[in-house]
Amino acid sequence: SFFVLVSLMSCYDFSLLVKHKGANVNLLLGGVVVFVFLLNQFLVFVDLFSIILLSSLALLTFELFRNKGSAIFNLGSTFLGIFYIGIFSAALISLREFYSNDVIENDLGAYLIISILASIWIGDSAAYYGGITFGKHKLFPRVSPKKSWEGAIFGFIFSVGTMILAKVLVLNALNWINVVVIGIIIGTIGQIGDLVESLIKRGSEVKDSSSLIPGHGGFFDRFDSLLFSAPAIWIYIKYFV
Repeated sequence: SFFVLVSLMSCYDFSLLVKHKGANVNLLLGGVVVFVFLLNQFLVFVDLFSIILLSSLALLTFELFRNKGSAIFNLGSTFLGIFYIGIFSAALISLREFYSNDVIENDLGAYLIISILASIWIGDSAAYYGGITFGKHKLFPRVSPKKSWEGAIFGFIFSVGTMILAKVLVLNALNWINVVVIGIIIGTIGQIGDLVESLIKRGSEVKDSSSLIPGHGGFFDRFDSLLFSAPAIWIYIKYFV
C-alpha cells in the first residue's frame, strides 16, 4: 500500500543520510522490522513489545557478523530509523484503520488521512510563502536558517484552516473541536517534525535525504511532517475523542 511504500522508502533515505557520517544501517533487517510493524497494524498477530524484543535481539546478533565500521553508529542509526520511521508509520496506519473499522456511512479513516496530507502540504506552501514575503525573525537558525516565525505562523493558520475546510467537505463525522485540535497538532507538531528532519540532514551535511522525488528530494523529506504528526494525532483520537 501507499503507507508501506512511504515507510520503506523513507527508511532507505534515512540510511543514505546517516551513511554520510559513517553509519551503516542494517537496511535489509531494519526494513523487514518496519514492514512487520506495519503488517501488524492490519493483522494484529502479536503485541508490539514482542516485535521490539525480537527485532532488537536479531539486530544486535546480526551486527556481530557485519564488520562494517562502528557497531555503535550502525546499531544506533538502525534502531533510530526503525523507531522513528517504523513506529510513527504504524501510528499512521492505526489512524486509517481506527475509523475504517467503525460502522460509518463513509470511510472516514481514508478521508482523515487525505485531509491530514492536504493540511500539511498546504501549510508547508503557506509557510514558504509567508517566510519569503514577511520573514524577519528566525525560527531556529541553528537547524534551519531560512525558516522564520512569520512563515511558521502562516503555516499554522493554513494547516488549521485546511482541516476546517475538510470538516465541511468530507469530515462531517468529526465535531468541530476535534477537527480544530487536529489542525493545531498538524500546525505545530508537523512543523517540529520538519525541523527534526532538518536537524538530521544538517548533522549529515546534506541538503536532501535523496533525489528519489524530482524537485522535492526524497520520501523522507516529503513525508517528515506526516510521520511526526501521526503519533500525536493518534494519541489524541485514541484517548480524547
